[in-house]
Amino acid sequence: MTVPDEVGRPDPRSLPLFTSRVNPIGSAGEPGGTPRRPGRVRSDFSLRLVGDPTGPEGARAARSAQVAPVVVDWALVAAFRTQASEQLTKALGDDRAHTNKATQEALGRSIILELLESAAAEAVTNGRPSWTVAEQDALALAVFNALFRLGRLQPLIEDDRIENIIIIGYDRVWLELKDGTLIEGPPVADSDEELIDFLAFLGSRSEGSPRPFSEAHPRLHLRLDDGSRLAATAWVTPRPSVVIRRHRLTQVSLDDLVARGSLSPVAASFLRAAVKGRLSLVVCGAQGFGKTTMARALCGEFGRKEAIATLETEYELGLHELPDRHAIVHAWEARTGSGERGPDGRMAGEFPISEALFDSYRFNVSRQIVGEIRGGEVWQMIKAMESGSGSISTTHSANARAAMRKLITCAMEAGPQVTHELATLKLAETIDLIIQLDMDSVENPDGSESRTRWVSEIVAITPGEKEKGYAATTVFDAGDGRVALAQTLPDELRRLERHGFDLAGFLAEARANGTLR
Repeated sequence: MTVPDEVGRPDPRSLPLFTSRVNPIGSAGEPGGTPRRPGRVRSDFSLRLVGDPTGPEGARAARSAQVAPVVVDWALVAAFRTQASEQLTKALGDDRAHTNKATQEALGRSIILELLESAAAEAVTNGRPSWTVAEQDALALAVFNALFRLGRLQPLIEDDRIENIIIIGYDRVWLELKDGTLIEGPPVADSDEELIDFLAFLGSRSEGSPRPFSEAHPRLHLRLDDGSRLAATAWVTPRPSVVIRRHRLTQVSLDDLVARGSLSPVAASFLRAAVKGRLSLVVCGAQGFGKTTMARALCGEFGRKEAIATLETEYELGLHELPDRHAIVHAWEARTGSGERGPDGRMAGEFPISEALFDSYRFNVSRQIVGEIRGGEVWQMIKAMESGSGSISTTHSANARAAMRKLITCAMEAGPQVTHELATLKLAETIDLIIQLDMDSVENPDGSESRTRWVSEIVAITPGEKEKGYAATTVFDAGDGRVALAQTLPDELRRLERHGFDLAGFLAEARANGTLR
């Protein structure tokens, strides 16, 4: 389908409300500043900076503060978004599924322009004041963002300083910066109802697999256009809760983590050798502790031309978006499906991780990476690790040994046919190492919060010990510190020396710690 060129309708991109302007977010008022990307909306939001106000960030913020923002009527934006969405759906008809995003956005711009021009003309006819060019520009971009982007969240998503966005009700917003600082953010809606409405709209337009968000489906999980992951819930919580995780460190390496103080050089050499030696690893920690970042760093040790399969409920690792580092990546994302369940118990369009794993065996891959383990995915992780490819997964846990207990529980959820003994045996036979992460938070004098993350444990898992069904050996441990140091090395892991493990450094560090005599 092509967008019709209506007679007499001007190209919206030539008009003030869609022309490129200096970006007011982060660099407003700078002569020759970076041109604003399409869809960016003017906002009065600015981060409270921590540190030297005379530095580059402080100077930029000072210049931004001198530019008066345009106030946007968000109720009006919501009304125009509804109208534009209805008209867009009608215009595209049955062709919507086959119309690319750029074409839909071009048509959407035309529709938004027409709606605003009509509203402005009506205001003049009725003797009411119309919008200024700046007001019309801001309103149009806000409607465009609401229709095709993330509405009032868009300025936050586009701010490179922000790593995570935490929302507990429309007016309780917290922003975690990439340096770990936690600050308060602006409201993202005018009411909880408006926030829920927008989240439902966001889920309905999800590419590939629309995801319902309603009282019957009170959870929403989405991967956003920029790779961020959104998780939301409502109706089962006092207020709608949303977390948007932005993975800034996509090119991270083990050496980067050493430089950040999260990992010792000896531990880095051990993990690098473990990956090259095709051991199977599980990365653990609480929410926000850096599990995905660590998993990316470990995957960075794969050979560039190794064929990799990633299997995730939502794309998060993003290895397929790093062709310079990973040339061959087959990335699968599960689909939730919709409608009533069929005779097999599955909804139409449902595509579980189990089927993705089955398909991956036909793609001649060298590594199979099952993403976050929260429940039944554990069996797909086990199967991937049983292939001997050297797999990597993540899960939530308080410590490394708790991770084993949690994974055993997840495995037993498959049904009564899975006994504790069977689950323990399968996990002990497949997991080689558990890498536990920790985090500390410190409140700053200005009320913000700074966070530090590090590897607290690396534990080796082997079958054995009748009572538990497995043996857990602490190879590295941070104790009360923030760097995990050498402790005890199982004999079978000495072979990693031929893959680059600094065995001599490990032994020297262990002697210094008093764990080796």
